[in-house]
Amino acid sequence: MAQGAGPASTTSLDDGIVATAETCLTAIGQARDAIHGVIFGQERIVDLALVTILAGGHGLLVGLPGLAKTKLVETLGTVLGLDARRVQFTPDLMPSDILGTEILDEDAERRRSFRFVKGPVFTQLLMADEINRASPRTQSALLQAMQEHFVSVAGERHDLPRPFHVLATQNPIEQEGTYPLPEAQLDRFLLQIDVGYPDRAAERRILIETTGVEDARAQTVMTTEQLLTAQRLVRRLPVGEAVVDAILDLVRSARPEGGDPAIAKKLLWGPGPRASQALTLAVRARALIEGRVAPSVADVKALAEPVLKHRMAVTFAARADGETVTGLIGRLAAKL
Repeated sequence: MAQGAGPASTTSLDDGIVATAETCLTAIGQARDAIHGVIFGQERIVDLALVTILAGGHGLLVGLPGLAKTKLVETLGTVLGLDARRVQFTPDLMPSDILGTEILDEDAERRRSFRFVKGPVFTQLLMADEINRASPRTQSALLQAMQEHFVSVAGERHDLPRPFHVLATQNPIEQEGTYPLPEAQLDRFLLQIDVGYPDRAAERRILIETTGVEDARAQTVMTTEQLLTAQRLVRRLPVGEAVVDAILDLVRSARPEGGDPAIAKKLLWGPGPRASQALTLAVRARALIEGRVAPSVADVKALAEPVLKHRMAVTFAARADGETVTGLIGRLAAKL
């Protein structure tokens, strides 16, 4: 009797995954279309942002001003039914301005007590605009909250809401007065998403549809519970041996020690096991966005750059020879 229980429970679990996947695929497809209806010409950027959120991680958006990074985050919050807030990072921003602080209250009987006032980090989707303009102390406070999913103030723990995601932005120009994120902190971001210029057709559409009397507005498509269900599904999706081997081959070949001999001498450092974890989650999320319930090696190749780019650095000699992190990742991915 006990021997027959195993297959029955396995079948039930598989049926449950399939049923959940069908529901999630429909909702994710509708959310994707809704975002594309507001953000024009940035299909890849939108998909990578969705991958970040579905995988339960945080994203770093790197791009010039005016490329709709802020609008993307606002649209994501609306479409996915998330409470979204934006913080403009500046050199004088303090950790308490993000996390919150305790204030002294006095009641009618003149009894005094401290009360915790939550900061903007207590939201479901936080846009940290120009994160590299804040001091290292403030950056660290946010990045610790991103990792731990709670903040500690005056020895008291305060849990952050679920889900909790940070989409931080960086401007690749105007580096004067900025504080670049240390490599250990960059590793906290699931993906680095490079936001480029739209093509001519997309920019034409932007000109026509955003300068009239009415502008396209995002509509709520998913609920928080639907998003949490999709995030749980991502962690339950099966990953084939070929995909696991491709992830391991890619990440391990991108290290200066024990990596690809042709690449290793060009690297200062490479990705650790957290990159493998990030890639495993990201390929599952990308499969869902593409309408599939299992990732493929093609997903690994497509996500190699956004997962690895901020987790690697080339030597000065390699830079002098014209080598770039993007180029090296492309050569490694091509071997999969």
